[in-house]
Amino acid sequence: METPVKYMCILVFVVSMTIAGFNGVDGTSNYYGPCGKHDIEKEAQKLAPCTYAAKYFRAPVSERCCTIMEKKLNNPSCLCAILQSRTAYNAGVRPEVAVTIPKRCNIAVRPVGHKCGAFPFV
Repeated sequence: METPVKYMCILVFVVSMTIAGFNGVDGTSNYYGPCGKHDIEKEAQKLAPCTYAAKYFRAPVSERCCTIMEKKLNNPSCLCAILQSRTAYNAGVRPEVAVTIPKRCNIAVRPVGHKCGAFPFV
């Protein structure tokens, strides 16, 4: 008598998981991070030309860095996530310095006042 009950429980479990799989589970199927489908750590690697300028306030900012930064400014939340990523931290990037790069590049359209953690863009 116990065996049919056990199989019935297994069958109910499998059916419910199948239905959940087809419908998607809320909170996971439609969620992406601040950079959309892009991996933040990989996006941080793309900012390698900015590493030196993101460590020191008076360091010169390369033209390559300015070009990359201008593209990343289209999504300030993504840029903030990149600046606070493990990859940036390991490279010695200082977010309080990195948020000054757009101004140092003379980028006209920048998210002035948008907070990146405790540090606002200038």
